[in-house]
Amino acid sequence: MAKNKSFYMCSECGYESAKWYGKCPQCGEWNTMEEQAAVSVGKKSGSSKISASVASVKKLKDISSDIEKRLLTGTQEFDRVLGGGIVEGSLILLSGDPGIGKSTILLQICQKLGENNTILYISGEESARQIKLRANRLGVDTENLYILAETDVATIVETIKIEKPDMVIIDSIQTMMIDDLSSNAGSVAQVRECTNIFMHLAKSLGIPIFIVGHVNKDGAIAGPKVLEHIVDTVLYFEGERNYSYRILRSAKNRFGSTNEIGVFEMSQEGLKEVENPSLLMLSGRPKNTSGTCVACTMEGSRPILAEIQGLVSASGFGTPRRMSTGFDYNRMSMIIAVLEKRAGYFFNGMDTYLNVVGGLKLYEPAADLSVAIALISSLKDAVINENTLAFGEIGLAGEIRAVNNCEQRIQEAARLGFTKCVIPFHNYKSLSKSIKTSVDIVPVRTIRAAFEAVTE
Repeated sequence: MAKNKSFYMCSECGYESAKWYGKCPQCGEWNTMEEQAAVSVGKKSGSSKISASVASVKKLKDISSDIEKRLLTGTQEFDRVLGGGIVEGSLILLSGDPGIGKSTILLQICQKLGENNTILYISGEESARQIKLRANRLGVDTENLYILAETDVATIVETIKIEKPDMVIIDSIQTMMIDDLSSNAGSVAQVRECTNIFMHLAKSLGIPIFIVGHVNKDGAIAGPKVLEHIVDTVLYFEGERNYSYRILRSAKNRFGSTNEIGVFEMSQEGLKEVENPSLLMLSGRPKNTSGTCVACTMEGSRPILAEIQGLVSASGFGTPRRMSTGFDYNRMSMIIAVLEKRAGYFFNGMDTYLNVVGGLKLYEPAADLSVAIALISSLKDAVINENTLAFGEIGLAGEIRAVNNCEQRIQEAARLGFTKCVIPFHNYKSLSKSIKTSVDIVPVRTIRAAFEAVTE
């Protein structure tokens, strides 16, 4: 009896090979080659045949440049991340850890969108009754929301073509199946082919489609990496289980910026948007305590203030321990090395811990100065004034380098009651007179000068 032919596919990049490799030849990842059953092209559901007709070619100047029509979700934080709303005909991938709130927020936006639009919610994980119970808890009672519990892609496509809703939600893509493919649901082949079908459906009918995607143990989207290239927008839901805050980030957006974030708070009634994240992150700050400093980071066009706490204590072991939460560990190690080599603050034999309060993750180099001040403050046991804010990038020579959006950061600090801002010296020259008089601005060139300024 002849064996069915099979091939191996990389779950990270989609590379295909006739034989198994321990390391993918294309992306270099280990143990990602998975066996897939070969299926002839003609049997693949949704595969398009090559047409002999000539495609319609248009000149760039003849193509309409009208502003695309967007659907507003009624949640400003969600619309901000999308770039101003949902673009018609777009394919949006929403991913995150289990229980983070992906299905919750999608069901919540149906309430506002259902006022003037019909929505088809397709679930492969829950029954219609389970969705009804969750909708009752969230207060979703719109009459334009339709539920379909189905996993067969062919049935779903026919239903969408017949019903022609204004928006479709697929929860989740890992549960969808094409019968002609012999692999199981959630496999690389199933996820890739199902996403391709939904992409062509969204573009041809002009219907925006949300796809919920699971993540693996490393936090990456489960399935081939090519999945992120197919969709128009990739949204990540972040948050720690010990915190009630959730952060929505855009890793890819063809219709807007990828720097914006949306902040939500999980409650019994669902996810509530946080209009002022800075005020929330700074609530409950300790007073007259060493090892704490406030930083200002830019998330897209929005300045957000966050409290950074450092703790330096004598180590009981030969090798001191280093730990960082919410800030890049390698960058913290670099800052400690600069403090020792250039500024004369020695951390030898000291355990060093760094934490960004509230579960926020800081990626911007402008937080370097606040990290350094928090660590020095704990090392020297020197108290930093609670109304002082600092930001700036630290170079390997110990200099404080300029950052962008300096005026917006200072305005946000002044609005929240901060009276002193320590900023890079090169940013001070470009500030307007009104900004210079709003708060006490201290321009600094070195780390030592910055620490002396905040302890005066």
